[in-house]
Amino acid sequence: MPSTLVIYNPVAGHGRVKSEWPQVEAALHNAGVDFDAVATQAPLDAIFLAREAPQKYERVVSVGGDGTLHEIVNGLLRASGENETIPIGIIPLGNGDDFAKDLPPKASIGGKCFDWRMSVEKIARGQTQSFDAGCMQADHIRPELEGDGVHYFIQAIAVGFVAQAAHNFSTIPKYLKGLTAYVAVTFKTLVEYPIPHLRIQVDDQLTFEQSLTAALIGNCRCVANGFWFFPGAYPDDGLIDLMITDEISRLKIVQMLPKFMKSTHIGEEVIHMNQAQHISFESQDPFLVETDGEFPFLDTHRLEVDVLPKKVRIIV
Repeated sequence: MPSTLVIYNPVAGHGRVKSEWPQVEAALHNAGVDFDAVATQAPLDAIFLAREAPQKYERVVSVGGDGTLHEIVNGLLRASGENETIPIGIIPLGNGDDFAKDLPPKASIGGKCFDWRMSVEKIARGQTQSFDAGCMQADHIRPELEGDGVHYFIQAIAVGFVAQAAHNFSTIPKYLKGLTAYVAVTFKTLVEYPIPHLRIQVDDQLTFEQSLTAALIGNCRCVANGFWFFPGAYPDDGLIDLMITDEISRLKIVQMLPKFMKSTHIGEEVIHMNQAQHISFESQDPFLVETDGEFPFLDTHRLEVDVLPKKVRIIV
């Protein structure tokens, strides 16, 4: 039996995976990788496929974007009981591929991740490294996730403006791709977006409250294909990064966009950065929670986030 399960998402990258899958399949065969391959048919498929994978396979390969990787990480962490997962190979063919930008060769600020053909070479070699993941718990988890209120992330969590922008992403024309699509969504979100008022606690520090434009929790440097919110983040340091943007005007949001793309927002008076092992958000009013492009919770009033140090093994 092959030792590797390849999970590929045909619709990832606006159909890029579907068009390039024959080349990927051939490249894996030519590199001597013995594998079974299965295509996802619907959202959440990769969670359930990955959850069962360790019973038959020694490693899993994700072919798609950050959303596909997100689902595979969730499946494998459930299968391992939050212990270290079996190795994951990443063939980046999505819209953002933001987590892959922190894998060697590490992308520079504003840069793109390595070509997918390099990933095939990495998978053939099989060298691995352990990375952090995040564990999030909230009320009203989506029933189709079959969870106990617990969900995992590998990249980032967003609340406020960024979460609303992610929610709006599915409404823009499909011919818009890459950074152009994300910028279009940003300007659409400027028409109407939430200003949540949150009670926030970082580790054992004093709890504070404030209204804010956005709050983000990050495990890696880049989010949403070109927004480098966390230039100092390392996905293997045992910490999660927090960025809070004060309540600001639409004009100020527009002025901040190029700063986020270049990581020159650090030091801005309206931006507050921190690092922690545990972060909680609480609000009387429900708030939208986005993570790695997904929305695992409905009508969230309280969100608890913890780091899981070096629990996800990645082929590098």
